Amino acid sequence: MNKNISLIGVPSDIGAGDRGATMGPEALRIAGIESELTNLGFNVKDTGNLFGPKNPERPPEDGYRHLRENVIWCQNIQEAVFTEINDGRLPIMLGGDHAMSIGSIAAVSRYCAAHDKKLCVIWIDAHSDFNTADISPSGNIHGMPVAVAAGYGPKELLAIGHNVPMVAAADIYQVGIRSVDIAEKLLVTDAGVVVYDMRCIDEIGMREAMVQVLSDVTEKDAHIHVSFDVDSLDPTIAPGVGTTIPGGLTYREAQLCMEMIHDSGRMISLDLMEINPALDFQNSTAKLAIELTASLFGRQIFSPNTHNRKK
Repeated sequence: MNKNISLIGVPSDIGAGDRGATMGPEALRIAGIESELTNLGFNVKDTGNLFGPKNPERPPEDGYRHLRENVIWCQNIQEAVFTEINDGRLPIMLGGDHAMSIGSIAAVSRYCAAHDKKLCVIWIDAHSDFNTADISPSGNIHGMPVAVAAGYGPKELLAIGHNVPMVAAADIYQVGIRSVDIAEKLLVTDAGVVVYDMRCIDEIGMREAMVQVLSDVTEKDAHIHVSFDVDSLDPTIAPGVGTTIPGGLTYREAQLCMEMIHDSGRMISLDLMEINPALDFQNSTAKLAIELTASLFGRQIFSPNTHNRKK
C-alpha cells in the first residue's frame, strides 16, 4: 500500500437533506486521524479544506436540489483528488455529504484511465444512492452519486468525469445496503450493480461477502476506490449521521470488511463521508470512523496467517 497519504477536507452539506456534514472534516481531525495514520508508519499530508458554494437551502428545481452548487464542489474535488493521486499519494476525502464522491470517483477514474487500469468501487453504505431526478423523493444529490458514476444523471454532473460512465455498474460493489427506494431498486438491478445487502451479510457473513468481492476485483486486476458512509454502521454505535437506519453493520463486521480490503493491497483512494457532529455524541462517530480507517490501513490484532499452536 502507498505509504504517502493526503487528507482532503470537503466541508459540504450541499447534497444532503440535513445540515451539519460541513463539520465532518474537523470532527475527523479532532478525533486524531492524522496521528493515527502517522503512528501506523504513513507519511500524512493534510492539504486543508476545499472551498465551494454555501448551502442555499432551496427546494428542488427540475428534480435536483442545488445542482449548480454540487457541480462546482465536485469539480473542485476532482481536480484536488486527481492532483494528489497523480503525484503518487493516496487521497482520503474527509466529508462532507456523499454527493461529493462524484468528484473523487471522477478523479480516480481519470487516473485509472491514464494508467490503463480497471477501477472497482466498494461502496459501503446503508443506501444504494442510485436515484435519478425522475425517481428521487427528495431531489437530494447525496442519494444519486452511484447513479452518476455509472452514467445515469444530468449532463452537468456526468461531465465532471473523464469518461461516461466513470465506472461500469458491474464494477461497483455495495456493502451494508438496507434502505432502497422502490424505483431505485429496479434501476440498481437493471444496471447490474453488485449488491451485498444486510440480508445477504446475515446469511453468508461478512467474511464470505468480502471474499467474493475481492476475488472478483483480483480477477479483474483492478484498483479499488473505497467510499465509506458512516450510516452503513448501526446507529447504536454511530449516531452522528443524518440518515440513521436500524440494522446496520456491527463493529466487528465493519472491522473485518476493512481488514480484508487492506489485505487485498488494491486500495488507492478513500472517502470518509456523512459524519454529522451536530447529531453525534462526544464525537463518537468520528472516533469510530478513525478506528475503522486504521484497520483499512493495516492495524491488526495479529497477522491473518497467525495461528495459536500448542507448545
